[in-house]
Amino acid sequence: MMNRTILLFVRNKLLFGLLLFASCASGQTYLKEVQITFDGTKNHALDNNDNFSPDGKWLVYDTRTGIGGIGGSPSVERVNIETGKTEVLFGISDNHDYGPGAGAASYHPTENKVIFIHGLPVCTKENPYQQWRRTGVMVSDDKPGVALYMDSRDITFPFTPGALRGGTHRHEWSRDGQWVGYTYNDAIMKRLEDSTGVKWNLRTIAVSNQKHHAKVDLDAAQENVQGEWYSAVVVRVVPNPRPGSNEISNAASDSWIGASGYKKPDGTLQVARAFLGKVTNRKGKQVDDLFVVDIPDSINVPGEFGPLEGTMNTFPMPPKGTIQRRLTHTAENKFPGCGGVVRSSSDGKYISYLAKDSAGIDQVFLISPMGGNPVQLTRHSSGVQSGVRWSPDNQLVYYVWDNSIVACEVSDRPFDQRFRRLTERTEKTPSGIVLSNDGKIVAFNRPVAVEGTKEVRDQIFYIKLD
Repeated sequence: MMNRTILLFVRNKLLFGLLLFASCASGQTYLKEVQITFDGTKNHALDNNDNFSPDGKWLVYDTRTGIGGIGGSPSVERVNIETGKTEVLFGISDNHDYGPGAGAASYHPTENKVIFIHGLPVCTKENPYQQWRRTGVMVSDDKPGVALYMDSRDITFPFTPGALRGGTHRHEWSRDGQWVGYTYNDAIMKRLEDSTGVKWNLRTIAVSNQKHHAKVDLDAAQENVQGEWYSAVVVRVVPNPRPGSNEISNAASDSWIGASGYKKPDGTLQVARAFLGKVTNRKGKQVDDLFVVDIPDSINVPGEFGPLEGTMNTFPMPPKGTIQRRLTHTAENKFPGCGGVVRSSSDGKYISYLAKDSAGIDQVFLISPMGGNPVQLTRHSSGVQSGVRWSPDNQLVYYVWDNSIVACEVSDRPFDQRFRRLTERTEKTPSGIVLSNDGKIVAFNRPVAVEGTKEVRDQIFYIKLD
């Protein structure tokens, strides 16, 4: 009897919420925006990461500069959304626009620690922070300033399996905290590009876990780094993809699929990462399409394409059991291409991405990780401006449209009954939206003018959804 009562309560509350949602949509009411950072001397960049602490009380951000970007960011900080108190989690006292830099921070899903990009220890104007000269660093809330290197780096031949040879970027924990995924640029292949003139500095995707360990020989120049996690490149890229093929020259805008992967036809869960891969269509034009890479439990076994650590003239190659699949085929369409940071529902059933509709307008589309026909979710009169964030129950997605933050119900009801503008349209576009783990708060960046100057700084705002 008690279980039936609870189910009825939940059902009725959900129905009431849907009715309220439709009513608010027609009435054009807006939620109150709360600004929580105010320091006009620096930016407070959320950068579209997982910025909320597990308890939802803190937001982590970096202080990148307009000139140096992440390389110019001297600190990773956090702000308490209830009190506005800020704390420095990691600072670099002698940072310059050329590095080392610390930024693009994300919180662990269940533990009070963050991971972020850190440039190599030695950065100069002649040898600055670069895509291929950075690594991932972890810091715990209770030990600010104490850095733990995540991925190992070894650019001294012979290379080390489990260590990478370049720079890692936009690190993302899996929802169980057992994996970290990220984009990657290889320093050895950049060196090959410089010597041959062939574009080998190609972005790809790698992952790390703690099931194995890689021991690296450190060097006097401090280019090699000893990390705690074992890493492997999982996506193959080539400089000149064959026109009309599934070969790609770039992989980015990636994220984990589901809380624990997606369910295969036999009922088992598959750990996987979704991403945009740059193909070449039959006319020779480069186009981004949506791909998935299935990742094996063990990433320390070499696959069919070559050694995990790579060679002097080849990339590190994916481990055995890695399967790279293409989900969309827009390259030959009238309006080709996919965009946005791709995101998955927590149950792993859908991957969201941006693509143009029949009128050439960017909309949100959904597709299963198993493939099939994409479903167009939004039908706005002008283009959607960001990728989506999913609610924990997978019933709603949040994104930026018409310089407003919008919520859209994932259902087959008429579109004008499914979406609501949550914030009023403004001249400046909100960016970097992130959802708290309980689904009750959306935080985002807005550029704010610095009083008495012509400059602007990114500040953090939030809205409460309840």
